[in-house]
Amino acid sequence: MNRKKDQFIFGWHPVLEAIETGKEIQKVLVQKGVRHDRYAQVTGYAREREIPVQYVPTQKLDRITRKAHQGVIAILSPIEFADLSNLIASIYENGETPRLLACDGITDVRNFGAICRSAECFGFHGVIVPGKGMAPLNEDAIKTSSGALMRLPICRVPVMNKALTEMQESGIEVIGMTEKTERLISDIQLSKPTCLVMGNEETGLSTDSLRTCDYLVRIPMDGKTQSLNVSVSAAIGMYTVMTAQHRNVD
Repeated sequence: MNRKKDQFIFGWHPVLEAIETGKEIQKVLVQKGVRHDRYAQVTGYAREREIPVQYVPTQKLDRITRKAHQGVIAILSPIEFADLSNLIASIYENGETPRLLACDGITDVRNFGAICRSAECFGFHGVIVPGKGMAPLNEDAIKTSSGALMRLPICRVPVMNKALTEMQESGIEVIGMTEKTERLISDIQLSKPTCLVMGNEETGLSTDSLRTCDYLVRIPMDGKTQSLNVSVSAAIGMYTVMTAQHRNVD
């Protein structure tokens, strides 16, 4: 994919300034093996602000630009991230029942875009994503989401299971969708404040998420193919939560 030039910031001082001024940064690329206080300052500031840092060979940086990048490149995010605590508080303040989705390691950008499209269609208040091990939140994701990513609050968190725990402490039930359970999604009460958790396309929910979830559920299926694409599973789960909450209001 071709990126626009203004999606990158080059050089340790411009990158540091971008971090300090609060620009939305997808991640910071740092040349492997560099040893200097200025680089430690950049990476330290990035981690303080929960911006992912990736150490890469200088050849990768050179492929992005032929300019003097000084071993540091920041990739700007096309979307603005929301704070999870503030989002939860605003939902309750508005008198609404929280309806959230957590993506625990969705790596395919099209799957993520499709999931966000469904989340916005089904009235979910926001999507929680980890800082690492996640599909890039770029123009492809926005396009696949039909623009929903620009309208839907996205909360980037450093540790997913801590975010799940925070939601539980805020009265939100955390429900993981997985094939590794006999309980059906129709077997539990979904009209309460709810966060659905979707796992990686290949490995499913992480061990920490499996341990943290209040319930683990699966979608009933009669066919011989016993698995669904993660974006399809997410859409079914979100529709089920939406209709359950609507019935509770009615």
